Amino acid sequence: MEAKKNPDKDLRKKRSVFLTLGLLVSISIVFSAFEWKTVVVVPQIEFENDGYTIEDEPPATVHVTPPPPPPPPKEIAIIETEEEPPVKVDISELFPDINEPIDAPSTVIEQPPVEIPDEIFMVVEEQAYFSKDEKAWSKFLHKNLKYPKKAQRMGIEGRVFLSFVVDTDGTLSDIKVIRGIGGGCDEEAIRVLELSPNWHPGKQRTVAVKSRMSLQIQFRLK
Repeated sequence: MEAKKNPDKDLRKKRSVFLTLGLLVSISIVFSAFEWKTVVVVPQIEFENDGYTIEDEPPATVHVTPPPPPPPPKEIAIIETEEEPPVKVDISELFPDINEPIDAPSTVIEQPPVEIPDEIFMVVEEQAYFSKDEKAWSKFLHKNLKYPKKAQRMGIEGRVFLSFVVDTDGTLSDIKVIRGIGGGCDEEAIRVLELSPNWHPGKQRTVAVKSRMSLQIQFRLK
């Protein structure tokens, strides 16, 4: 016998409606889950200093044993003694010939002459110098150095490096240009050195020796 179904109670016709509603509900749940924000409430603690005071802990009591009293000072007994008069001894009585002149041959020790080496020292114990006044060399250059006109026209400026020998009497010799800039500046630097007064020579073991020196003269356009 076939079961009869009431067409009004048949739910299969409404399957699509229930499926659509379920899909909409599930989508809304998913979106609400993504949009849900978790708010973390952090309690705020306010500190007020008016309602209480902080008391420092009392320091620990340390019992210090006092040192023993110092011993009483010792009494120093002063013994007075009578001073005996000094005994005077006449040395002339013991040594009758002490006042007589002694004839002793006079000897003179002659020191050998100090030999001054003729070699030129590159390094010496005391280096040669122009003057004790540090500004003397600058004043000498300012007075005697002339800027070459050729170098002025060509706009040449720079430093000329020179090498020379300071003799034992302070005179300068063997003046050479190590590195020049041209334009007549090299020749002018040599000329100024030749006009230089005597230097203080270098010394090796307190003896004046020949020493080689080097310096630089700057040419600068104002």
